Amino acid sequence: MATCLSFDSVAKDFPGVRALDGVSFTAEGGRIHALMGENGAGKSTLLKILSGAYTPTTGALVIDGVRQRFPDTAAALAAGVAVIYQELHLVAGMSVAENLFLGHLPARSGLIDRRQLRADARRALAWVGEEIDPDTPVGHLPIAQRQLVEIAKALTHGARVIAFDEPTSSLSSREVDRLFAVIRDLKARGHVVLYVTHRMDEVFALCDAVTVLRDGRHIRTCDTLAGLAVDDIIRLMVGRDLGNVFNYAPRPLGAPALEIQDFTGPGLSAPVSLSVTQGEIVGLFGLVGAGRSELLRLVYGATTRTGGVLRLAGETVALARPADAIAAGLVYCPEDRKRDGILPVRPVHENINLSARRHHAFGGFILNQAWERTNAATHIATLGVKTASAETAIVHLSGGNQQKVILARWLSEDVKVILLDEPTRGIDVGAKSEIYALVQQLAARGVGVLFVSSELPEVLGLADRILVMRGGALAGEFPRAAATEESVLKAALPAAS
Repeated sequence: MATCLSFDSVAKDFPGVRALDGVSFTAEGGRIHALMGENGAGKSTLLKILSGAYTPTTGALVIDGVRQRFPDTAAALAAGVAVIYQELHLVAGMSVAENLFLGHLPARSGLIDRRQLRADARRALAWVGEEIDPDTPVGHLPIAQRQLVEIAKALTHGARVIAFDEPTSSLSSREVDRLFAVIRDLKARGHVVLYVTHRMDEVFALCDAVTVLRDGRHIRTCDTLAGLAVDDIIRLMVGRDLGNVFNYAPRPLGAPALEIQDFTGPGLSAPVSLSVTQGEIVGLFGLVGAGRSELLRLVYGATTRTGGVLRLAGETVALARPADAIAAGLVYCPEDRKRDGILPVRPVHENINLSARRHHAFGGFILNQAWERTNAATHIATLGVKTASAETAIVHLSGGNQQKVILARWLSEDVKVILLDEPTRGIDVGAKSEIYALVQQLAARGVGVLFVSSELPEVLGLADRILVMRGGALAGEFPRAAATEESVLKAALPAAS
């Protein structure tokens, strides 16, 4: 018999903000139910209530007719609920088998029964179609296999409700296909599958139903996707028609802002040369492992290059480290903003002022509090950063608002060139439109923009010129007018042998 999950008037309050406001909808077993909404819509809070990490202020979950208000994650797991987060909850130094049965390891005479543990682990891995050595440390596995181990772990605890939070963000297309096969198998067994994603193509390829949240409220549940279009879901998510999200407008281009010549280093298989002019937006496209992120890190000085020349505004510069790049007007927004781009537990104002404060400190080391407050408030207002206050820890902001804070940091500097690595990864469609507008504003000010994106429509929609990397080398260049999905993708794919 298929499981049934309902959210019954679920609300969650935090100091000064209502994150969820009376959310009610039902997800049926044997179906894959998408949960969508802009960043800050309440999806993460709802998943944390489902997992037991949060207790609702009012309302409850109903699983197979039984009302539930989980006090902790252990209670949720005991009730058959598991959430597979982007940051997987596995112990890297322990074996696959130990992770699968952590908390209920088979024992005999007070000792772990290793033979039984391995047998049970192989059986659990078979549920997700994986043949992994149970003794392999989890830290040695690629992310896609770790994800399948996490799913198998949930099944060993008897999970009947499994929720996925942006599960494909770090996977290749082949790994995505493998994950989808496992999720469809869960559906066939009658599990409730909740699927949180920003990727519209995944919703229409995988899901049977969709619920949209906006500003903490339930907007609509569609029990079928038949007759729905992408624009219909976007309108539900943002409450408005976004139209052309890129709003591309040509700009006058100036002199070269960035020139790199014969760059070599880790991740590159051949010397790379390219240029970006003042006011130009150049998109760098390629498949996973093409060397795009590695190239940006070499340009920024985060990784040491083995050869090549770099010029900014026509002048040759030697950048030994990121601090040198920032001082020269070359700045960088990393792909993993949570790990490399922010100070998670520090307030929004500190993350904005982190770099430029050195120009305004008294005597070079005493903070200018008046400037700090004014600068942060100005950028919060002009960029539309959604935060309770400038004192809020940035970790509590949505991905789109964290990205705005990073951009605000560089807008506080005298920037000549900005490097953006996957600037809209993990960001909802409404926030993407705002990031695109900010990038075009930077270009309109004469800043040279070099950005990496794995989303081909984004590259085609935003860039003045497109460069393609393949296997650690440049493999093609397309002016905007000549670029098509077919031509750019063909340049990115390995040549047929």
